[in-house]
Amino acid sequence: MSSLKFTAESFSNGIVERDFTLGDVPGVLWSPASGATGRAPLVLMGHGGGNHKKHPAMSGRARLLVTGCGFHVAVIDAPGHGDRPRTEHDEAEIAELFRARAAGEPEGPVVVRYNAHLAEQAVPEYLALLDALQELEEIGTDGPVGYWGINMGTAIGIPLVAVEPRITAAVFGQHWPDVLAEKAKRITVPIEYDMQWDDEHISREEGLALFDAFASKEKSLHVNSGRHKELPRFEADSAVRFFARHLGGAVTASA
Repeated sequence: MSSLKFTAESFSNGIVERDFTLGDVPGVLWSPASGATGRAPLVLMGHGGGNHKKHPAMSGRARLLVTGCGFHVAVIDAPGHGDRPRTEHDEAEIAELFRARAAGEPEGPVVVRYNAHLAEQAVPEYLALLDALQELEEIGTDGPVGYWGINMGTAIGIPLVAVEPRITAAVFGQHWPDVLAEKAKRITVPIEYDMQWDDEHISREEGLALFDAFASKEKSLHVNSGRHKELPRFEADSAVRFFARHLGGAVTASA
């Protein structure tokens, strides 16, 4: 894959936002704009299905990590999402999802299959991204790295963390165990896992099965009442404290 190329830069509220491309993969890197010296931890993020790298959930979580912990945060558009074109396969899977939804059929089988397909493409892209970002002076090759992804971000993140030893802490949540459980058994780093007790798509048993599959000695299950899209915003604050604890750094009042 080609080298990392920054294409745009902006500053706002103590954060520098840099758009980049890695080959033909677009992404964004958020960093402290204070000009502080020294290196800082990096958190890679994965966005949810149907969203993109600058979705409010992504920019909001990045703001918490950058202003609250002084971390760098990076995310790329998943295949077929954001600024990346959809293939015929993408269009077919999305149409099938909408058909199942309209018919009142379970969405899980379609989402699991499609997300697994996307992960096969995205995991090598994230590995290449990590290589490229660690060449930056402000990140370096010896700093700690975390991963944060919910929903489709979990479908990409679990196989990524399972094969990448540089990632030493991760936050996941809200996905089916079908394809991911076997990969989760290979993960031993500390994790935090979110699930919704009243999720209309992912049953309690399925959510608990995926959490149980992780081989991590330190793993925390965060369960909240509510449906699939009602994950409380305070779980983002918890994730920030989790990363501060495991990657280094104190959470300031601005988080």
